[in-house]
Amino acid sequence: MDIAILGAGASGLMCASFLKGKDYALIEHNSSIGAKIKISGGGRCNITNKRVSFKNYLGESEFVKEVLNGFSNEELIKWLKKRSCSPVLRKKNQFFCPHSSQELIDIFLKEIEKKKIFLNREIKDVKRVDDVFLIETSKENFYAKKVVVATGGVSYKKIGATEIGYKIAKKFGHEIAPLRPALVGFTVQSEQFWFKELSGISFETVVQVKEKIFKDNILFAHKGISGPAILNASLYWDKGGVTIDFLNGKKVEEFLRYQYKQIVTLLPFPKRFSKLFLNSVGVEDKKIKELKKEDLKRLKLLEKYTFSPAGTFGFERAEVTKGGVVIKDIDKNSLMSKKVKNLYFIGEVLDVTGELGGYNFQWAFSSAVKAARHINDTIRDC
Repeated sequence: MDIAILGAGASGLMCASFLKGKDYALIEHNSSIGAKIKISGGGRCNITNKRVSFKNYLGESEFVKEVLNGFSNEELIKWLKKRSCSPVLRKKNQFFCPHSSQELIDIFLKEIEKKKIFLNREIKDVKRVDDVFLIETSKENFYAKKVVVATGGVSYKKIGATEIGYKIAKKFGHEIAPLRPALVGFTVQSEQFWFKELSGISFETVVQVKEKIFKDNILFAHKGISGPAILNASLYWDKGGVTIDFLNGKKVEEFLRYQYKQIVTLLPFPKRFSKLFLNSVGVEDKKIKELKKEDLKRLKLLEKYTFSPAGTFGFERAEVTKGGVVIKDIDKNSLMSKKVKNLYFIGEVLDVTGELGGYNFQWAFSSAVKAARHINDTIRDC
C-alpha cells in the first residue's frame, strides 16, 4: 500500500479524511475507531476553541504556530459545517458537537468508508525494509511506502493507550521528551490534607503557576485538588509552587466590614471551606472587631495561597500526555521526520500539548491536515 496510518483516533482519522490517494489503510488496536473522541467532553467532544493561539500550548512556539496556521479553528468549523455538523459554543469559548461525539465519529466513518480499516490490530513494531516500511501487528504484517504515526499518548489506558508511538520514534533515532500526566489534578502534601475534607466543593478562583494565570473553577477532591483551573496549571507544573487566589481578585478586607459578625459568616465561601481554612492557618473564628494584625495577615493568604503539590493523580486520570517526540527533528511544514523519509508523526505523540478547552483536538486536526496535504503532494514521487 502507499500509506499506513497507525491509530484511528482524532489525528489519524482526520489525516485519512484529507488523503486523496485510495491505497492506504488505518490500523487500530481497538475494536472501533475514535475511542477517545467518544468519551471526551462528557460524551460531546470539545472539538476546538473560539480563540486558538500558539500561547495555549506547551511546545516550541514557531512550530506550533506554523501547524495551527495550516488548518485553523475557523477552517475546522467550516469543514464540519459542510458535513452537516455545526459545533455549538459552550463554556465561554469552547466548541462541542451539537448533541453527541458520535456525530463527529460518523463524519469520519463517512469520509473513510471506502478505505481499508483494520481494527483489533495491536501494533508490535515498525521496520524499514529497503524503501518501504514493514508494520508488524498482532494479526498480520503490512507493507507501506509511507507511515503516519498517530498513536496518541499514554493517558486513558482504559481505552488501550500504549507507548508504541514513542517506541517507534525512538527506534528510528528520535529523542523522546519525558512523558508526564497533564490536564490532571494534584495530590497534596500533609499541610494541605485539609483539602481532602472538602471533597465536592467547587468555586471560581485565580490559579497561577510560573507566568501562567487561569481564572476558572477549582474542585476539591478526595485525592487533593482538581477542577479546570488546576488541570490547566498542571500542564505547566513540574515542581515547585502553585498559587491560588481563593477570593478571585478581591481583597479580604472587602468581606470584613461588619465588626460584630463572625469571620466564617462574612467570607464568601461554603462554611466548611472557611472553617477548615481558618484552622489550617491558625486563626480562631471570631468577631471582626477582635481581629489582630497577625490574624489579618494570615487571612490575607486567601488572596495568595501557595502550596507545592506532592504530585498528580497520574496517567489514569490525566486528559493528555505531555512530552513525546521532540519536534526539533520533525519538519514543521510536513510533520515528516527529518531523520527518516516518509515517516510522519502527528497529534499527541509529539512534544506539543494544549490547555483544557478543545486545544488538543485542534492540534490533532491541524497536524493531521498538515501531514495529509504534504503526502498528497508527494505520494506520486515515493
